[in-house]
Amino acid sequence: MYIEMLDILKVIGVFIAAYAGFWLLMALVFIGEIRAIFDRDPAARGFFGFFEVVFTYAGFHALVFYRIARLFLVLHVPFLPRFISQIARSLTGVEIHPGAKIGKRFFIDHGMGVVIGETTIIGDDVTLYQGVTLGGTGKESGKRHPTLGNDVFVGSGAKILGNITIGDHVKVGSNSVVLHCIPDNATVVGVPARVVRQNGKPVYTENPLVDPVWDKIKVIDAEIDCLAGKIGCDLNKDCELRTRRKGA
Repeated sequence: MYIEMLDILKVIGVFIAAYAGFWLLMALVFIGEIRAIFDRDPAARGFFGFFEVVFTYAGFHALVFYRIARLFLVLHVPFLPRFISQIARSLTGVEIHPGAKIGKRFFIDHGMGVVIGETTIIGDDVTLYQGVTLGGTGKESGKRHPTLGNDVFVGSGAKILGNITIGDHVKVGSNSVVLHCIPDNATVVGVPARVVRQNGKPVYTENPLVDPVWDKIKVIDAEIDCLAGKIGCDLNKDCELRTRRKGA
């Protein structure tokens, strides 16, 4: 029994050593991504912060798995790239199709729920937060996913859909839904997303943020006023009278 326990501990020790050795090697191979994380994430700091990033950051792990899967895809190895991407999805909560093209110093913060489609193209120095979808609309074939330029920031829960281009230095607000191309140096928010800043200056429009529910309420309100006018009813006075009667 004692010998069996020693054997089990040896196996566990070998597994831990292999696990630690693998991720430390990946940290050396992808040192640019490690530096990008330290530059963009205030939580990554100090000597022990390096080990936190290497061993606990799901975004970094997902990127490493993607790079490995992408290598096998480029070598035309069947089945294995998608199998690796699905393992990564199970372990990290991040799904990156090996067919996607991702640039240098890519950073996924928190990571859970991020989906990157097959024909997505991502430039250098891009940051994604949790819940981001770079997907298709279901109406296209071929190149059907977005292209992101360099130094793009995408907030948590944002959806960028279809074969559209997001320019360099663009910021996409959290929970925005982007369906059209966005120029360089812009900030977009809303559903659907609209440009609210361009080259550091506010962009003013008559209706910068569309709220379909509020628009419908205004239409109904206008129709009620129209009907009240036809029957010769003053709604404001009628409401005051009803309020007084209830109070009495």
